[in-house]
Amino acid sequence: MRIKYSVPRNKRKKKIFKLAKGYYGDKSRRLRMATQQVKKSLVHAYVDRKDKKGNMRSMWIMRLNAAVREHGMSYSRFVDGLTKSEISLNRKMLSEMAIKDPNSFKQLVELARKAAGTQLPKADKK
Repeated sequence: MRIKYSVPRNKRKKKIFKLAKGYYGDKSRRLRMATQQVKKSLVHAYVDRKDKKGNMRSMWIMRLNAAVREHGMSYSRFVDGLTKSEISLNRKMLSEMAIKDPNSFKQLVELARKAAGTQLPKADKK
């Protein structure tokens, strides 16, 4: 008696077609095209999950830069001041503080300013 592979083959095909659901044209209907597209899509998904972390970090830094500039300081001086005053909060938490708790964020900016040794910029007289 010979062994037939119909059950495992159908399971494999079913799995690929389930992942290829919603793809354009024959990519969702033909096994070879579906397999190729699913492989490519999974690679992109993996890479983009890694990229997402860097994108989030740069977004937090942009938010922080904007929030710190409202208090007359640059982002790099702010981070330098936090480091010198031994305050170790990550950028995500700092960004959340800037949005949700501006009063305590202002106190952090003042601490960073003292530690960095920078003064407030003088207002232009006209």
